[in-house]
Amino acid sequence: MKLIIAAIKPFKLEEVREALTSAGVRGMMVTEVKGFGSQSGHTEIYRGAEYAVNFVPKVKLELVVSDGQADEVVELIQNTARTDKIGDGKIFVLEVAQAVRVRTGETGEDAL
Repeated sequence: MKLIIAAIKPFKLEEVREALTSAGVRGMMVTEVKGFGSQSGHTEIYRGAEYAVNFVPKVKLELVVSDGQADEVVELIQNTARTDKIGDGKIFVLEVAQAVRVRTGETGEDAL
């Protein structure tokens, strides 16, 4: 099993969710986060004063999928979240040692 963590632009969330649901992904966790990468924030003007925005708002998706589905899901997120502008985000893929469904006690891929 693989844990896929994706940081994307907030306005792309619904489009990515729909694409993942259509591909058979059964669940995900979503968190509103702030951060920076090569974008390093930007400046904005508010009431005539310029100020630095060091952390850019993002949405973090976390989902666990079977090993065979991981590459497809990563490609789907990448293609759906892309705007071809700086700050489109990042995707990380990690190994998952175990998963347990609390309600039934199912383990491994059965818990997904």
